[in-house]
Amino acid sequence: MTALINEHPHLGVEPVLRELNIPSSTYYRWRQAEKEPCERRRRDAELTDRIRQVHDESGGIYGSPRVHAVLKREGVHVGRKRVERLMRQAGLAGISPGGARASPDVTRTPIWPLTWYNAASPRTGQTGCGSPT
Repeated sequence: MTALINEHPHLGVEPVLRELNIPSSTYYRWRQAEKEPCERRRRDAELTDRIRQVHDESGGIYGSPRVHAVLKREGVHVGRKRVERLMRQAGLAGISPGGARASPDVTRTPIWPLTWYNAASPRTGQTGCGSPT
């Protein structure tokens, strides 16, 4: 809405707001918020900087649980979900354990080529009856 008024200054603020059925106080509150963000947004910006710093110090490995733990150890009182939200907004993510996965097209060689159900007995040369004992 502020973009509309900025693009068409010749229309005037009050007539546009009246046509859109928006109180003028709402418009001026939006303008004030653009100039001076609220305390929560300022705190989010500070926390995002600190979260980015902790994440970089870990080599990009730490995810939100570990970042939250580091901040808690440092005495920063912040919720786990807030850390998750700020990391998501900043595009930060940890590295999950497990490494890379093989593609499903790869044929795997068996680790145990002779298992109990297809191995021949060294004494009789026959396969077992299906029991490993």
